[in-house]
Amino acid sequence: MNWRTPLKKSNRLTLVLKPITPGPCSLLRTGLNENLSNGIGVSKLLQRLGFSYTKATYTLANASAEEQEELRSNTFPALKKQLLEGEIDHLLFEDEAMIRAYQALQYNWFRKGQQRKFVTTGKHEGAKLFAAINYETGHITHREEEQCDVNAFLRFLGDILEEYPEGKIFMILDNSRIHHASQLKPFLDKHKRLHLVFLPKYSPKLNLTEGLWKWVARMSSITFTSKSFT
Repeated sequence: MNWRTPLKKSNRLTLVLKPITPGPCSLLRTGLNENLSNGIGVSKLLQRLGFSYTKATYTLANASAEEQEELRSNTFPALKKQLLEGEIDHLLFEDEAMIRAYQALQYNWFRKGQQRKFVTTGKHEGAKLFAAINYETGHITHREEEQCDVNAFLRFLGDILEEYPEGKIFMILDNSRIHHASQLKPFLDKHKRLHLVFLPKYSPKLNLTEGLWKWVARMSSITFTSKSFT
């Protein structure tokens, strides 16, 4: 039979559509019809359907889940035990960050024609900050530098020794290049009460100091000023 020849009535196919399990689109359409008619907004509807308004996040592909679990389950509990038993006098988390002189502007409500504007120099300047948080007390030691290099890190380690003139210090920090620099060895050999404990690679979320940087960035958003910018 030629494919162009029309089918006779007796030869025509009859399609039987069976109901299927409702998918996300049909659920959303049904919910919209039911809830919008009752005066409920889209945000409330999405929440009821199990959605949340969140921002996507990055995850580091080279991070080792095994090494991270080792730190959580063994290394850090052992350090806390030594701290409680007096074998360690000070347990610190250390990190560095650059806080830019300008921050990303966010959406906000303004009267029409009265959008707020902030003056910027257009220069990519910022503050290079070093900080260490005392795990037991929450005390923060910090330092601002022009450059984030090994010499600046050595100066900060000197600050730490002055801040804690007595006792054994264990400092947890990441694997930044300056933390493994050969110039550190003479300093650490001279000050044997200072010990460096390295986090697994690509594991910034395991460093308590990250929370400090988030707070600083939030507080400094848009209006961050520093003597180095003047």
